Formats: sequence, C-alpha cells, structure tokens
Amino acid sequence: MWDTHLLIYSLLVLSSPHAGLSARTAAGFAQGVLARGHTLERVFFLDAGVQHGAVSPVFPQGEANPLDDWLALRRDHSIELLLCVSSALRHGMLDSNEATRHERAGATIHPAFTIAGLGQLIEANQQADRLITFGG
Repeated sequence: MWDTHLLIYSLLVLSSPHAGLSARTAAGFAQGVLARGHTLERVFFLDAGVQHGAVSPVFPQGEANPLDDWLALRRDHSIELLLCVSSALRHGMLDSNEATRHERAGATIHPAFTIAGLGQLIEANQQADRLITFGG
C-alpha cells in the first residue's frame, strides 16, 4: 500500500536562471509537488539565485523566460518567492523600499518577489518536512 502522507516542502534556489537547467528543474519540481497534493510553502533564492526575480532580462525569441514559471506558481498557488536581502543587494536586485534607501532610480525585481532575511530560510527549514536545494 502506498503512503498517502502529504508533505510540506520549501525550496532553496542557488543558481542563476542562466546557469544550466537547475532553474527549470526547480520550477518543474515545484509544480510536481503541488500536482501530487503536497504543500509548497515558499521558494527562497540565495546567491546568484536571486537573479530569478529580475524584472529586466529579455530572452531570445523562442527561448522561454524562467521568470514565467515562478510567476505562475505565485499567481496560481500564492507561493512565497523570497530573495535573500544580502544576495539581492550584491546582485543589484532592489525592491522599491531598498531602491529608495540606497538612493537608486527604481526597483529591479518583479513585484511578485519579496526581499527577506536568512531568518525566513531558517523558518522554512523548520516548518517544512523537506527543504530541497537546486543549484550550487
């Protein structure tokens, strides 16, 4: 008999959307988790992974924009998309509050993403049955 226990997942994404297939794998894993009835609490982006939240990249014609997969998760399932504040600042990723605070012209992250501290990652690890890491 199959175990019908449903799990709570959180994801940690470390690599940029340009670094191989880990971005697509992470988003696909998230969709699979939800399709099987499990819960996905949040996705935390750290290091170069924060680049997933960038509003400005333009991909060549015929090449899918990885941002679309994350936006669908946010729109369809209200999944939290969190960018590590330290990593975000190092990569020039700013929400409107950080842009004002650092006297920059404007936000550089998509509004579906939220800047957060490492405490949110620790909380995700404590609340989830599984914290799955992509990239590195």
